[in-house]
Amino acid sequence: MTPFFRLSGAGNDFLALVEPAAAPAAAEIRAWCSRGLSAGADGLFVLRRTARGADMEYFNADGRPAELCLNGTRCAARLAIELGWAERQLVIGTGAGPVTARRTAAAEIALELPAPEPPDRQLELELDGRSLAGWWLTAGVPHFVLPWSESLASAPVAELGPRLRRHPTFGDAGANVDFVRFAAADRLEIRTFERGVEAETLACGSGVLAAAAVGLAQGSLGVPLVALTAGGFRLTVDRPSAGILSLAGDARLVARGELTGEAGALPPPAAWSD
Repeated sequence: MTPFFRLSGAGNDFLALVEPAAAPAAAEIRAWCSRGLSAGADGLFVLRRTARGADMEYFNADGRPAELCLNGTRCAARLAIELGWAERQLVIGTGAGPVTARRTAAAEIALELPAPEPPDRQLELELDGRSLAGWWLTAGVPHFVLPWSESLASAPVAELGPRLRRHPTFGDAGANVDFVRFAAADRLEIRTFERGVEAETLACGSGVLAAAAVGLAQGSLGVPLVALTAGGFRLTVDRPSAGILSLAGDARLVARGELTGEAGALPPPAAWSD
């Protein structure tokens, strides 16, 4: 059996392994993250203690590694603190570099990291004869920020998300797709279709940071600002110093347990009769 923790950052949920002998294989991660068939999660991270805090290795639900997941990083910090590796503040090593994390409330974690480079040009993507104007930038991982003028309640995330995520403009790596409404100078609303999960998630921390960077660069937003996510949580973005943005909000420790051998055994896809 494999000991694990389950955590959620604003609705983005993760499985966590603490100092395993080795990182799990991609097939194991895919199985464990499968909803309805196993434990289910948006991703998995491996956490290891270091002198300055902890290092995390992050994997999307498809079993592939990703350089950064900000809600996962906030959850990693929360878990490290619960394990007694730090009292209130620590540095989390990620594939995109070190990130400073601190506990701001019992179930809240804030991160500080370099602000994404401001997007220098708007992209016009063609899809079925329709032109969609948005902004491509990297916030640890690539994002396509698509401003949406109408209510996000009716945004076609499930329809357009998977197609934009694989748009030829973004190459083989693809991009996360953020449908964003700049509701006020201090508020944005966001729904994200995440690559690697291949579905809309209830929150995406790097998507919030990417959307905030676009809004700040275009003058639509100021800081501090609040981002409303699909899970109903609010994440706060601020600029504590020049060139630095912070992301703060819910990071909860949901459960701990053991993954059995059956958790890694997936059935083959259904083969329906003609």
